Amino acid sequence: MNYQKINNLTGWIVFAIATAVYVITAEPTTSFWDCGEFISACYRLQVVHPPGAPLFLLIGRIFTLFAGDASNVAFVVNLLSGLSSSFTILFLFWTITALGKKTLLQTDGQTLSPANLFALMGAGAVGALAYTFSDSFWFSAVEGEVYAMSSFFTAIVFWAILKWEAIADHEDANKWLLLIAYLMGLSTGVHLLNLLCIPAICFVYYFRKFKPSAKGVLSTLLISILILGIIQYGIISYTPFFAAKFELLFVNSLSLPFNSGALTFLVLLFAALASGIYYTQKTNKVLWNTVLLGVVFIYIGYGSYLITVVRSNSNTAIDMNNPEDVFNLSSYINREQYGDRPLAYGPYFTAEPIDQKLGATKYRKGKERYEEAGTDISYVYPKNQQTLFPRAFAGGSITPQHKRFYQQWMGLKEGEKPTFIDNIKFLFTFQFGHSYFRYFFWNFVGRQNDIQSSGGEKDRGQWISGISFLDDARLGSQDTDKLPTEIANNKARNTYFFLPFLLGLVGLLYQYQHSKKNFWVVMTLFLLTGLAVIVYLNVTPLQPRERDYAYVGSFYAFGIWIGFGSLAVFEMLKNKISPKIAAPLATTLCLLAVPTLMAQQNWDDHNRANKYTARDFALDYLESCDKNAILFTMGDNDTYPLWYAQEVEGIRKDVRIINLSLLGTDWYINQLRYDLGNGGIIKLTLPQEKVTMGVRDYVQYYDAGVKGYQNTKDVVDFIGSDSPEAKLPLQNGGYAEYLPSKQLRLPVDSLAIVKSGLLSPENYGKIIRNVDWDLPKNSLYKNDLMVLDIISANNWQRPIYFTISMGPESYLGLQNHFQLEGLTYKLVPIKTDSEPNSGAFGLVDGNKMYDNMMKKFKWGNMDKGIYIDPETSRMTLNMRSNFVRLADELLAKGDKKRAIETLDYCNAVMPNEYIPYNLFTFRMVGTYYAAGANDKAKTLTKTLFDQYAHDANYYLSLKPEILATYAQEIQQALAIMNALVEGAKQNNETQLANELNARFQPIVQKFESKGMM
Repeated sequence: MNYQKINNLTGWIVFAIATAVYVITAEPTTSFWDCGEFISACYRLQVVHPPGAPLFLLIGRIFTLFAGDASNVAFVVNLLSGLSSSFTILFLFWTITALGKKTLLQTDGQTLSPANLFALMGAGAVGALAYTFSDSFWFSAVEGEVYAMSSFFTAIVFWAILKWEAIADHEDANKWLLLIAYLMGLSTGVHLLNLLCIPAICFVYYFRKFKPSAKGVLSTLLISILILGIIQYGIISYTPFFAAKFELLFVNSLSLPFNSGALTFLVLLFAALASGIYYTQKTNKVLWNTVLLGVVFIYIGYGSYLITVVRSNSNTAIDMNNPEDVFNLSSYINREQYGDRPLAYGPYFTAEPIDQKLGATKYRKGKERYEEAGTDISYVYPKNQQTLFPRAFAGGSITPQHKRFYQQWMGLKEGEKPTFIDNIKFLFTFQFGHSYFRYFFWNFVGRQNDIQSSGGEKDRGQWISGISFLDDARLGSQDTDKLPTEIANNKARNTYFFLPFLLGLVGLLYQYQHSKKNFWVVMTLFLLTGLAVIVYLNVTPLQPRERDYAYVGSFYAFGIWIGFGSLAVFEMLKNKISPKIAAPLATTLCLLAVPTLMAQQNWDDHNRANKYTARDFALDYLESCDKNAILFTMGDNDTYPLWYAQEVEGIRKDVRIINLSLLGTDWYINQLRYDLGNGGIIKLTLPQEKVTMGVRDYVQYYDAGVKGYQNTKDVVDFIGSDSPEAKLPLQNGGYAEYLPSKQLRLPVDSLAIVKSGLLSPENYGKIIRNVDWDLPKNSLYKNDLMVLDIISANNWQRPIYFTISMGPESYLGLQNHFQLEGLTYKLVPIKTDSEPNSGAFGLVDGNKMYDNMMKKFKWGNMDKGIYIDPETSRMTLNMRSNFVRLADELLAKGDKKRAIETLDYCNAVMPNEYIPYNLFTFRMVGTYYAAGANDKAKTLTKTLFDQYAHDANYYLSLKPEILATYAQEIQQALAIMNALVEGAKQNNETQLANELNARFQPIVQKFESKGMM
């Protein structure tokens, strides 16, 4: 029986299953997070955020050539992730069978019996398909992001070292090591997680070439960490670093042309490598020859970063960090914008800095030489406030919110300092427990829902098993008949009853018993791609999204053990029944109990077919804007789908998108000065040298005695002035720019406003002479300064909009001069007093907003039962709120018919069946009553009351220690139920009011009996 043919055939069958699943469930368009940026960059071959993914973009560009129509570009890039994932599954299958074959031969002799062969193929299928349908891996397989391709590199590299192991004594065996080196180099152009395979590879090499000993194992571990450090720092990080040093010497000291130093460094580097290879070959030093060749192959793969420099010099529309010279490239690759986190030694989170320490000088490219652009600054902390191995730390990107979280998680009182034990407890409870094992259990035990968890919430993003007494003891009752609607109906609620975990645990023990060497190889991979990542990254709380996708390498290793679990079941059965029966029986039982169960549970929340929400919301943002508008956005989720809509599908390219998160960088500001085919040039008064890196990054307010509202243009010019009279002297002898007034003015030309069509004729009478407002902050960051410059330089020539989803602090106090027209606020020369904390700013243009929301907007098939991801769910809050505001505005103008149509349409495109009603739905009841649609108001009242009564009864049934965490939710539910009762009374629906009140009072009494009033 030909083992190789059967192994190959079975592997390709598993590959075909995975491919079919990922093609069927692939998202047809962009999603939130980074997907929009990556798809756009693939299509136009642009430069994505640090540290970039040039190889992914190059391959993605090839895939886009087969899209045909631009609307298919996202789908084919998503298929790239699907195929990368399918090949990952293929190599996982072959890895399991390779390791399993060795184990079976060690146990049962030198040949595989037909039963053993069947069991081995079954084990490969069970482990590979379990990983196919695992939560985190499937998530990455259906969208255009780098993690699927990163997993592919992990899989093929681990498989390749097993191929080397099989022929390690052959003279040409080292070709596999060189292939691994090349793949490692290529993987740097996707993601660096693949480098964590190095220690596992080193252990395979050690166990194959040497007799194991405690000293040898320790030495191998240390050598593997050294190799990992050499590749990550010596090659990836320090190659551009030293190239930058040469560049600075050649250009600034020797007055040679730009790039001469970097090119000279590369020539010298490869000349040295070539000389070393020639010497080791002549002297027959095989090991060192292989090492040097491996370095060269890593550099060849790493060379994909050259495309980043080439594309950046082309000034593409997406050119993140502008890595067009070696200094910017070094900063880009090393992710310097994200700051550092202490690893071995650093300050407790309560520590306060006592001094500053200057670091390396930064440089930017000038006209003829490189100019200094400031200096890295780090804080100095008192030694008695620092510790070894800090986990809850100060400095870097840690905010006051982080510090409050640390304090609450550790149970510290205000002003109380943590101890080293507190620090270690945080490592195990939050970093290991919440940030790794919770994700691990999601994949192999079960998942409560996809609502993001920040830590201790019992109803958000926890793991569950489906075994009631275990889940209920930890989280309160998880009975779907009792749970709040939003949680019970969440499609990401998946229960596996511990079966994948238990089968993997059995497989782990089985491999340890029968093949200890390979067990430690897999264990090394498991630990280094899981818990070691947690330790190295020093994971912080309050992440913008769940980060489970970062640990899929660890879950991959556990997939190997799940495969071995099938072998263990076979071993147990064959001792009781015929091996010929035991093999298919074990395989069938394991396939049904694990991969089939996981597929059935995970299908609905991983099936992204017909899901267009991110693309359609991007279209809705753009359609909320007038022609040739300027649209300010904030963060990834606002911006990346918009980039996709414009760059790929060509939707509303007349709108110039400005991301406030990037507006504090000089390279992004400079891009605004050019027409990149997406909204034309942005007028600015501050020249580039006034806002380059290290200049005017932060401007403090200083009361200079200026009285009254000041023209914004004059204030911007003052801050941009280099005159000593416009600066404050500092103690170190230097000078600093300052903000002379927080009272700002935008002059208004009424005639120009009317001619521009900025306002509807009905609002002409509301135009004010000047837009006067007070800045709500005592300082300006560079992005704030640039917003003021853009607004003043624009002088009402182009309509200016802000997205509704950004925080009020981003509006710079302009909210009273906003006009709502859809998903955006337009800046208008009208003053409308708004409630400071209402979140509903400015006036509403009812006619324009009705036209946008009822006729132009698209809704991503939300009414078709698609999977509603957390970001889409959050967006529906804004959508429902805006529908209510529109209906109220129409009602205020006496247009009851369109007000009712608006609310009906809202409930049609976001039905309660798929998107449970929320607080903003409650506001619809009053509008329905006011519009005379009492029957609809009554129906909605009953539905909402039932929902909130159900939720309140669930919370009040919980144990006291769990109940206390839901006080806010219960109070909100009670407030809404009471308002529904009162609303029915006020609208003369006495019978309804009495019925609801009869149900309401027992809930209130139960609430009071719990001592929660």
